[in-house]
Amino acid sequence: MRSEDSIIYGRNAVIEALRADRPVERLFLLKGSEDGPIKTMLREAKKRHLQMDFVTRERLTQLCGNDGHQGVVAFVAAFSYVTVEDILKRAEERHEEPFIFILDEIEDPHNLGAIIRTANASGAHGVIIAKHHAVGLSPAAVKASAGAVNFTPVAQVTNISKTIEMLKEKGLWFVCADMDGEMLFQMNLSGPIGLVVGNEGKGVSPLVKKHCDYIASIPMCGEIESLNASVACGVVAYEIVRARMKQS
Repeated sequence: MRSEDSIIYGRNAVIEALRADRPVERLFLLKGSEDGPIKTMLREAKKRHLQMDFVTRERLTQLCGNDGHQGVVAFVAAFSYVTVEDILKRAEERHEEPFIFILDEIEDPHNLGAIIRTANASGAHGVIIAKHHAVGLSPAAVKASAGAVNFTPVAQVTNISKTIEMLKEKGLWFVCADMDGEMLFQMNLSGPIGLVVGNEGKGVSPLVKKHCDYIASIPMCGEIESLNASVACGVVAYEIVRARMKQS
């Protein structure tokens, strides 16, 4: 359940939030509603490529905690997002080669928060997340980051693959973790780099994996075959840290 300050409900309040360009992440609308205010919200939401869900009246009441929603509930990010260019500029200002986390449809807010915390601890310049089919900077994610979201910028993009290709043109190369990859500890992970972290269940999607330069496997010595997404991220991140420290 999200905290009250991350929920806006009521038609006028949501329309004004959209027009004011507040960081609305997701819109829940009453199934079957097609009147003027709802159509206005749909137009504004489509301009921003927002995720929209059409749900029952009971679901809307559950989301906002009362029946005063007027058929619409919006979730607003607890923190504002930056641009990818802002993250690159941060590396430039520090006179460091870029080190960026790219998250491919991470859905668990606790994983997102833990990954942002790892990004901060490992010296990454920022985190890039997907706008669709992924969790955003919800209060749960912010809390799980243990304050790291205050120091590590997060950008939200529509297309992860295109973002990777754009960053390749800036000189970055990309590594992701996969069981079928090359042994992580045999790789040279120095230089400007992006660490791609896959979805909790499906891992890195085939399309995104195709854009990665290196596929790294983490040795598993016990009976369990895989690690939690945020834990796997930490293992690879600190191998990158080791390489960067060795390089400097």
